[in-house]
Amino acid sequence: MANQLHKRGCLRSLVTSYPASEAEKFGVPKDRIHSLPHYEALQRILGRFSGWIPKLHKFEYWVKKRFENAAARHISENDDIFVGLSGVSERGLKRAKKLDIIPILERGSSHVEYQKRLLKEEVEREGIDIDMPSNKYVEKEKREYEKSDLIIVPSKFVKKSFLDKGIKESKVHNIPFGVDVEEFSPVEKKDDIFRVVFAGQMMLRKGVHYLLKAFSELDLPNSELLLIGSKRPEIDPYFKKYEGSFRFVGHKPQKELYKYYSQGTVFAMCSIEEGLAMVQPQAMACGLPLICTPNTGGSDLIREEKEGFVIPIRDVKALKEKIQWCYENRGECTEMGRRAKNRIHSNFTWDDYGDRVFKKYSEIINNNER
Repeated sequence: MANQLHKRGCLRSLVTSYPASEAEKFGVPKDRIHSLPHYEALQRILGRFSGWIPKLHKFEYWVKKRFENAAARHISENDDIFVGLSGVSERGLKRAKKLDIIPILERGSSHVEYQKRLLKEEVEREGIDIDMPSNKYVEKEKREYEKSDLIIVPSKFVKKSFLDKGIKESKVHNIPFGVDVEEFSPVEKKDDIFRVVFAGQMMLRKGVHYLLKAFSELDLPNSELLLIGSKRPEIDPYFKKYEGSFRFVGHKPQKELYKYYSQGTVFAMCSIEEGLAMVQPQAMACGLPLICTPNTGGSDLIREEKEGFVIPIRDVKALKEKIQWCYENRGECTEMGRRAKNRIHSNFTWDDYGDRVFKKYSEIINNNER
């Protein structure tokens, strides 16, 4: 977003916990960056002890509060709009209103109460503890929803979760994320293996355990399930249960992901909850059709049976049916992938995203001046 706003000449500053040198890699000039890197360092240190230290979430909450207090001080009375990320923007939204600046909240996942309910259901189904928002954090996010004039979300699924919680439709606007189509461009596939690809954290929230079960039960000849990403301890029992039925390559730098996508036949994303998984448009840009749940945001990217399939969450039977169809209909599957690539190029580049953001912000400012 900061990069796109800068390209259009309307970014005053980006306040971030990333080091300035890292933020510059996103195309934001150094003189526009206010870096508060010690908060990022603290957050990552605490993350390494997740599950080891009792009540670690209290320390994380403290770090986020300190960051948002520091970030809010960079808001200027000459600004038109303040855009804050959910979870770290309560103080910024409050200061923006005080200075008569339009307060906007970016929420990348579903309404925090909706999110927590879905995760709690998964804990009860699987009998495994996973990270989920604390009650204190939930209440903080809800205060941010109230303090903002507009909530920007990345998918229809997320928007619906807010409407279901009683937020006015006029307050929630959907702007899907984009992808760098130059970075994510296909290369030649090196073999004839039918390959289902997943990229993301190995965790229950991403529905990896359902994908493992479905692929293992299908037992398709000359096929492979390729898993890319870091792994959380909660998925270890499933890795052990389905050992031998998948290939796990661990975390890979984003700049290398196109190589792995290009060796796939279809991309599968079975998340229980998230906003819009950005690996989906990345894989589509590399020519892969998509099998996804509506809770991945994939419904915003594909048209049913044209660029892929949308299946219900937790539905292993439906997942098996779609994988089987792709396996038995390689030509049609390849054509789906071609349409997927074209759709991303024509609708979901980062410039497309920037155009939508800039248009919405301009409308808000114009309406506010009337």
